[in-house]
Amino acid sequence: MLIDILCLAGGLALILIGANLLTDGASAIARRWGVSDLIVGLTVVAFGTSAPELVISVVSAINGSGELAIGNAVGSNIFNVLAIVGVTALVRPIKVERSTLTADIPLVVLSALVLLALGCGPWLGDGSTRMLMRSDGIVLLLFFAIFMRYTFAQARQGASESSGSEKTQSPMPVWKAWLWVALGLAGLVFGGDKFVDGASGIASALGVSDAIIALTIVAAGTSLPELATSVAAALKGKPGLAIGNVIGSNIFNIFMVLGVSSTIRPLAFGTIGPVDLLVLTGACILFWLFGSFFKERTITRTEGAILAAGYVAYITYLVIIS
Repeated sequence: MLIDILCLAGGLALILIGANLLTDGASAIARRWGVSDLIVGLTVVAFGTSAPELVISVVSAINGSGELAIGNAVGSNIFNVLAIVGVTALVRPIKVERSTLTADIPLVVLSALVLLALGCGPWLGDGSTRMLMRSDGIVLLLFFAIFMRYTFAQARQGASESSGSEKTQSPMPVWKAWLWVALGLAGLVFGGDKFVDGASGIASALGVSDAIIALTIVAAGTSLPELATSVAAALKGKPGLAIGNVIGSNIFNIFMVLGVSSTIRPLAFGTIGPVDLLVLTGACILFWLFGSFFKERTITRTEGAILAAGYVAYITYLVIIS
């Protein structure tokens, strides 16, 4: 138990240090290339902070543990939207760009709806087993390819519009910016791995079920890089980086992580049921509504508190049914 607690604390420290380095490096690269913080958040930062989910889900698929692979992705995305956006908005209200509301967040909602449809096959008259087959994985990867094509098109457009006017020299040398990104990602991935090891060891010692571990401990642990990065970006006045990180991570987790994992080996949903998938879908829709309405294109502290409370309610539900 002592070793698990040390892993938990050490992992958390590495995650916090890594998030700070990654935010500084990614912002410097964005300024130097004339690319917006949002695009960097959607790509470089989102891919890096989703690395723990990718590793855990792929290894779980190889080992035949589909429930852990799917539970990790679903739980991480629920944590991203409810806990991370909620906590980040509590720290500082998040101003959302118009293009994010009309193009990027709808992709997050779409990814949740696609997984909901795939996970509710028997209720839709599509077979009797709830599985992500290899064909489903290929479809998810095609969605991911479309998302990446759209994102890079945005990046090229933003770079051309900013050339000669908004593009400024970064005060940080380019080699140092990339070094900060690399060290930050290393700290996030290694720290996330140690945190999950420690948390899972503590949970097992306390007799918590595998399903609860997948949806909560492992999901929250692998999402700590996103949480640390988004809060650090918000504190540094980089709302685009903070929101882009969450959006990119959610799309990566479903379209790429589950796409790759289920292509390697079909994944059974197991006890990851319709309620979990509906919570994910509802959270994504609420995320879009809060950004679009009430206070125009701003997720306020009140809305952040509602999202965070929703995550607490979901965890309470999981504990009650376990």
